[in-house]
Amino acid sequence: MSETSVADRLRELRQLIHDHDYRYYVLDDPRIEDAAYDVLYRELKALEAAHPELADANSPTRRVGGAVLDGFASRPHRLRMYSLDNAMSEAEWQDFLTRAANKLERDGVPFEAPTFWVDPKFDGLALEIIYENGVYAGALTRGDGVTGEDVTENVRTVRNVPLDLRPHAARTGLPVPALLEVRGEVVMTRQDFYELNEHQREQGGKIFANPRNAAAGSVRQLDSKISAARPLTFFTYGVGSQDWGASAGPGWTRHSEVMAGLAGLGLPVASQGKVVAADGVYPYFEAMGMGRQELPFEIDGVVVKVDSLALQTALDFTDRAPRFAIALKFPAHEGETVLRQIDVQVGRTGVLTPVAILEPVSLAGVTVARATLHNEDEIKAKDLRVGDTVVVRRAGDVIPEVVRVVEDKRLPNAEPFDFPHVCPSCHSPAVRGEGEAAWRCVNLACPAMLRRGISYFVSKSGLDIEGLGAKWVQALIDQGLVKTPADLFDLTEANLLPLERMAEKSAANFVAAVEAAKHAATLPRLIAALGIRQVGTRTARTLAEHFTDLDALGAATVEELTALPDIGPEVAGAIREFFDNAENRRLLERFREIGLWPVSVVKPVSPAAATPFTGKRFLFTGALPDMARDKAQTLVEGAGGKVVGSVSKKLDYLVAGADPGSKLAKAQALGVTVLSPEQFAAMLAELHVETRTRKSLLDP
Repeated sequence: MSETSVADRLRELRQLIHDHDYRYYVLDDPRIEDAAYDVLYRELKALEAAHPELADANSPTRRVGGAVLDGFASRPHRLRMYSLDNAMSEAEWQDFLTRAANKLERDGVPFEAPTFWVDPKFDGLALEIIYENGVYAGALTRGDGVTGEDVTENVRTVRNVPLDLRPHAARTGLPVPALLEVRGEVVMTRQDFYELNEHQREQGGKIFANPRNAAAGSVRQLDSKISAARPLTFFTYGVGSQDWGASAGPGWTRHSEVMAGLAGLGLPVASQGKVVAADGVYPYFEAMGMGRQELPFEIDGVVVKVDSLALQTALDFTDRAPRFAIALKFPAHEGETVLRQIDVQVGRTGVLTPVAILEPVSLAGVTVARATLHNEDEIKAKDLRVGDTVVVRRAGDVIPEVVRVVEDKRLPNAEPFDFPHVCPSCHSPAVRGEGEAAWRCVNLACPAMLRRGISYFVSKSGLDIEGLGAKWVQALIDQGLVKTPADLFDLTEANLLPLERMAEKSAANFVAAVEAAKHAATLPRLIAALGIRQVGTRTARTLAEHFTDLDALGAATVEELTALPDIGPEVAGAIREFFDNAENRRLLERFREIGLWPVSVVKPVSPAAATPFTGKRFLFTGALPDMARDKAQTLVEGAGGKVVGSVSKKLDYLVAGADPGSKLAKAQALGVTVLSPEQFAAMLAELHVETRTRKSLLDP
């Protein structure tokens, strides 16, 4: 196949798959079977692999993600993304109408028989998606309205976000915009939220409190592959900046025309949106409130906008919100019930979380029997006592919370709650760090933390033991075969064969994988695998560079730890808490006995090999024009420098490339030396000259 025919076939395949994605994810009207879709997708993937020179950033194959970011850059919105004022009653809705009418009357603008665009107020994460010449070019969170976080790579993976508006424009006869900033909300349906949490629970991952948190957390993943695996849906509700180039534009005069036009460009629009007269707004709001439990996604109200764009312009904005739009919010569902008891549970990170056990009460058709109380301080602030009659609310229609005590119904013998300062599971002393609200168990062998701790120990962030996932960890715990991470290394094939779905070959592979991990373990990996609070892989590497083994690390003082690059008092305190715990020390002794005791050779830099980089702390932000960031970091570390993850007074150099974000301003405020990419390149060039000079002097 010639280069031209390959390019043509690639364009054809990409467009076919984009069209099928649109029909499946936006119109809910698929035209081909999954198997036929898979054939097209595999052909596209194979052609792209064979012809990387014909790559396209907006190819459907890019929806699987792949970029791993150090952090999100901040970018300004061309037009500010405002919040909405709220109305909580019909009287407040009428007040909004009166204010709008009075404003227009003062300006001499008639406001007779106005109509309004009404649609659901999604409970998700507000986004702005940017198209240039009809092609997806970026995405920002709302942030503070003026500046948002750049989430371009992650939003690219959202299946119902079109990556190219041009084919839709051609079909509907709409012009292709030179610039179009689309605003909307990314959400997760109730069913997708439930299934995601079930998956997270099986894998020992984070359990999300509600669909909004799940959607927001998924968009803000630093690894876009994780975002791609999450079931996200986008709905547009309006536009920001527009530039229709040489075209006169579509001539929209009403918001309803904007929404129809966005749908014509292939963008997903909620089907519940409609135009109503003023007297139809509140009935629409009440009908949506009655039927919201039947919707596939969470809503917390209705958004009402004046339909006429000319009137929107005349009404303008206040400092924080448009005068032409308002959110009619559903009231929080509240009810009275009795606080039967307060249970304290141990979370995955050892946090002791109090939970209110309630006399079951029905709120909006949902029976509530439990509610989180967050921490000891909240219980004291609300003066909650067992036996109290309390007001319970479903915040955001999802999370039950105890609002307050009904004091005139308090029993005369009700006693203040005595929050335990020992772990309710293992009875080890709990700790509460300075400035923290939570009490925490720091015993790695705590039964309540066991599954999470072992799952993390064997994960890619820890020893990376092949084939040992959360399900096998749970099975081993359930059978009493594993009580600490050290028990994994005592398992034999005979131990494993009685487990369900465990055959002889699987058992042999299992034992071999554990043994291989023991011999391959490095000190940085083992430190990370211990799951010490606030100690990740980067900090583990720093510690392994300065301490020869776990004995040396365990003997380090807080002062010695905070002297290391990128380790502050909080991290140092967490390390000391871990090694001061008797159960943890016994666990480490078992590691020593079974031979899991890697040693790191600490090699001080020779004065003769010192470079301008030696001992200096570097941080990179923004894009470097001629070098990938990971290569730049490798060069710094190879020259004796340190690469850190955050701006602090200890930082020596911030290398600021294009779109540097908030790190640049913080570094400047702290007086940190900021290097341009050209200045950094000059330092590297000087290093190469010095290296060649030293080599020539040493050579005979």
